[in-house]
Amino acid sequence: MEALARRAVALDSGDAEARSWLGSALQLSGDSVGAMAEIERAVAMSPNLASAQGALGRTLIYSGHPKEGLAAVQRYLRLDPYGPMVATNLLQVAVGHYFCREYDIAIEAALRAIRSYPGYPNPYRWLAAALGQAGQIEEARTALEKAIAVAPASFDMFVRGRVPWMRPEDHAHMLEGLRKAGWAE
Repeated sequence: MEALARRAVALDSGDAEARSWLGSALQLSGDSVGAMAEIERAVAMSPNLASAQGALGRTLIYSGHPKEGLAAVQRYLRLDPYGPMVATNLLQVAVGHYFCREYDIAIEAALRAIRSYPGYPNPYRWLAAALGQAGQIEEARTALEKAIAVAPASFDMFVRGRVPWMRPEDHAHMLEGLRKAGWAE
């Protein structure tokens, strides 16, 4: 993804869409500084470009600025409510509220993502963690079982190893919620 996005930017440095996808690729590789530089350029070029707002939101949420990230994700959802990245951005609403320690809101956001995209495995994990943090242990255990059952390999990848875009303290916070939900390493 990064190589293709770099090629697109090289072909047209004024293409905001290409810059937003390059920013997304950099964010996924753990380069939040490089991601922000590209995404901020994209937003400056085209403030109403949904992909740029979504990339900005995800990058802010995972780089320690969840409140600001939530605002950008909400802009994405208003700009492109039926676009190809809606499932990911609905998930980010749950993650952002989880990182803000607003667990009840994170629960509602995860449930909305699950209702909208029941085959997308990631919201189940965040639902279990948020329920665990909220002290709703029975519901948390049920959600944890579902999170593992829906996609065991995905659960294992995101839980046992920290993905490059997640800060160590955020990963530890997620694990804390999952442990409260009954997850045993």
